[in-house]
Order: sequence, then structure tokens, then C-alpha cells
Amino acid sequence: MSDTTPAPVDETDPDTIDAAPADGFRTDDVDDEREERDETSFALFEGDEGRLDEPQRRALVALLRHTYVSTRTHADEWRAITDGEHQLRSRLNDLFLELHVDRDREVAWKRQARSESQRRAFPTLLRDVPYTREETIVLVWLRMRLRADTRPGLDQVVVDRSEILGHVSGFLPATTDRTRDEARVAKAVERLVTARILIRTTDPDRFRVASVVEVLLPLEQLRELDRWLTSATTDRGEPTDGGDPGLPADPTDTDDEGETDA
Repeated sequence: MSDTTPAPVDETDPDTIDAAPADGFRTDDVDDEREERDETSFALFEGDEGRLDEPQRRALVALLRHTYVSTRTHADEWRAITDGEHQLRSRLNDLFLELHVDRDREVAWKRQARSESQRRAFPTLLRDVPYTREETIVLVWLRMRLRADTRPGLDQVVVDRSEILGHVSGFLPATTDRTRDEARVAKAVERLVTARILIRTTDPDRFRVASVVEVLLPLEQLRELDRWLTSATTDRGEPTDGGDPGLPADPTDTDDEGETDA
């Protein structure tokens, strides 16, 4: 007896079958991958392959341009640093730089990376400009003023230009040229304003002292420099530019013009 059972018929419409690519990946998988890549891309211009979002990039530029970034000087950039500290630290490390973040004082700054073995010198993008004698004297004095102030809050100490000049004069020989000294102190003040260590107020002869000076001049180094300045004055000697024991140079590339505060 013959088998009259009809053979199974494939009713699938051949036009609806997805043709699998030769490499085994489906075209919709490729589209999904492209969409995922587009969603996570931080491209801001044609050909941009950066992996930081725009706020993080602005924070990175601020760190490179300025002596420091704080919640007072760059509020948006400071938030980006605290939110993306790992990513920004990685980008700075690629440039042989270290990122330091003080969350208590709300300030971040960069430093040149040093080889642990001391046998390898890393290239640097920073200008290593040592502080002058007058700048060193002013910085030590500003740091002491901050230590003596007990008021809460940041950047509360205000100093006058005449106070700065009077303090520096105490470390100079009596026969020194006063006009020349005043010019040097004025130049020192302007550099510290540019570095935002002194913050302009509405009075051109009054400045707020940025709390960041506590970071730039740790207590132990403050004591060392104070001993050296006192010894130099007692011996009637003149400190060399930058300080004999060595006040850290200001390794920065900045065109920051300071800020005005009421």
C-alpha cells in the first residue's frame, strides 16, 4: 500500500528570511553595536575620538592652564573633577602629571610626576619658574596670616599692599634702594594675583588670601623657610631668588588674570 500522507510543506515566505552574513554576524547586531557606540560617544567635533565629556574636558583644560582649580575660582570645573577624578587623573598621568585633590579645602592642582627610581627624567609641559626672593617672603607671611586666622570659611583673610611692602622691607638691608624694592614687591604681588594666591577685591590695594596657600606651603616647609628667612635677616645676608632651602617652583602654564571680589 502506498503512503498517501502529504509531505510537510515549508510555508515560510522566503522573502522574509534574514540572510546571515558570511562571517556569522547579523546585520541588526551591527546596527545595535553602532547605536551603542553612538550613545556612549563624547564627540564634540568632526573626527573627535576623546573619551571625556565636555565638563570633564573643560576641567582638564583648567587644571593645565591654572595653578589650581577650586570651588571658588572654577565652580563647574571643580564639580567635574570630583565627579570624574579617576578619568582626569588618568589623562594627566598620560602627560606625566599627577592630580592632587583636597576635598576639605575644595581645591585641586597638578604636579610634575617624578620617577621613583630617580634615574628617568620625564618630559614636561610645565614651565618651572622658581619664586623670587620677594615672592618667597610674601608667601611665608601669607601662610602665617592664614594660620593665625580662626574665622570659619575660605579666603577670609584680607591684606593691604602697604602691609605686604612693610613686611618685605623688614628682610632687606637698610641701605637698599626703596624705589627698586617697591617695584619688586609690586611685581611679586602681581604674580601672586595671576596665580590666584592673592584675590583682587574692589579696592586695588586690598587682596583676599586664597586658602590654597596652605596646600602650596605645608607646615613643615613653612617652618624651614621661616628659620631660613630669620637667619638671613640676622646675618644681614640676602636670600637668593627662590629661597636657599628651596620654595617649590610654580610649575604652571597659566594666563589666569585673577578675579575681582567684592
